[in-house]
Amino acid sequence: MKQSNKRFDRHYLPLNFKLLCYFLLFGFAIVIVLWVFQTFFLESFYTATKSSQVEKNAQVISKSIEENKNALGTIENVASYNSLSVYVYDSTSLFTLKYCCEYDNPVSNLKFQYHDVYSYYKLAEENDGHYLFITSNYKEDSIKGKFERQFFDEYSSSDTAKRDIVRYVSVPDKNVQNMVYTDIINLQDGSECFLIVTSSITPLTNTVEIVRDQLAIVSVVFVLLAVIISLYASHRIAKPISKTNTAAKELAKKNYDVDFNARGYLEVEELNETLNYAKTELAATEKLQKELIANISHDLRTPLTMITGYGEVMRDLPGENTPENIQIIIDEATRLSTLVNDLLDLSKIQSGAIQPEKSEFCLTDSIKNIFTRYAKLKEQDGYNILFESDEDVYIFADELKISQVIYNLVNNAVNYVGEDKTVIVTQKVNGKKVLIEVTDHGDGIPPEKLEYIWDRYYKVDKEHKRGVIGTGLGLSIVKGILDSHNARYGVRSTLGKGSTFWFELDIVSVKKRNKKNSDENKE
Repeated sequence: MKQSNKRFDRHYLPLNFKLLCYFLLFGFAIVIVLWVFQTFFLESFYTATKSSQVEKNAQVISKSIEENKNALGTIENVASYNSLSVYVYDSTSLFTLKYCCEYDNPVSNLKFQYHDVYSYYKLAEENDGHYLFITSNYKEDSIKGKFERQFFDEYSSSDTAKRDIVRYVSVPDKNVQNMVYTDIINLQDGSECFLIVTSSITPLTNTVEIVRDQLAIVSVVFVLLAVIISLYASHRIAKPISKTNTAAKELAKKNYDVDFNARGYLEVEELNETLNYAKTELAATEKLQKELIANISHDLRTPLTMITGYGEVMRDLPGENTPENIQIIIDEATRLSTLVNDLLDLSKIQSGAIQPEKSEFCLTDSIKNIFTRYAKLKEQDGYNILFESDEDVYIFADELKISQVIYNLVNNAVNYVGEDKTVIVTQKVNGKKVLIEVTDHGDGIPPEKLEYIWDRYYKVDKEHKRGVIGTGLGLSIVKGILDSHNARYGVRSTLGKGSTFWFELDIVSVKKRNKKNSDENKE
């Protein structure tokens, strides 16, 4: 029921559906942006672009006039190429028209009078020598209105002069806007001229209507393409993830034969590599767990069987209640108790429930005390267990746990000892560290299995053998204890020659021993 409800919750929508929605939103956003810019900002953008072009071209003309470098040719080329009208006046002589070049749109129908030119000159003079503006009709333009009376007061002293200064360029048209750029040019000979560059601004009303009609068609086509591309893209993007999800569900059902092989993009391939690695590790872990359960079951069953068997013999047969039979029952019960305790210790160490209780103690003496446990093993089975050291080393650690580490390593070496039945424990001082090595002369460990030797449930020899000493969980316990002490540890092994397990701990202090005591310690 919960699974079905998820499909209707917006937080649990399928990936391909979400991708489809995002692609469509992106497409609609583009269409809206196009509509806004093409219908509302087209005219202002056109005007800004036109202003920039007119000003740039006018500056080219001004520079050519000022430097007197083929000015007429430059004016002709710039005006014809950019559809401009260019007027050059002598500002020192009643604004006499020196040059006129008209390539502007004929519909502009500009009209200049001398007082108009004077008005624009004053505007340029007030604005650092140049001025750009838009006007709809030069005759009725309010910009020049305030300068008309001033012009006639200065220049029209008689009716004849007033009549001479009135000239027309063309007939005005009130419906056309024009871009006008004016510039006062100082010539090299000290004289001054006045430049007017004009360009008509095309009305955009019809253009905007045409653009809107085109945008309507383009929008429909774009939306259709967006839907098609979104469906395809969302399917392609979501397909590898969906395939990986399906395989992960099979893995959750403990189907370790499933293969994560979806391809498409880097993240999915990296995820599949991780899941394939996790699948391999889970399969190996489950296999090792089964082997561990089988081994532990065997180790539990054996002492229980012997305890039961000897107990029944002692109950049913007269004279069998001997100290030897009772000792066998005690030994097997002790073995059983040791196995259970090791399992509990391993579980607590791996869960972090046990924290080391550190104190300062003599590691050398602790190892010597451990060796007393092997006296019976030496006497009855002929084992040769040696401890080599030259100093008494004091460390700050959990004495009980470190003793357990050494005990487990020695037990492991005894279980896999070679024909010489020799186990050597070496204590070496390296600067501020003490190195403990436990060496056996057994069959050794294959190189490809060394990295797994500390793993939980791992067993180099897949055939279960009842160990001479210990439960088979020693190395896992060793790893957990040394990790809790932040100690370095490892193993070196050569096939056919044996293995050496080692670990390092920080030293608190070292006490030297005389040669006699050192020799006695090695025996």
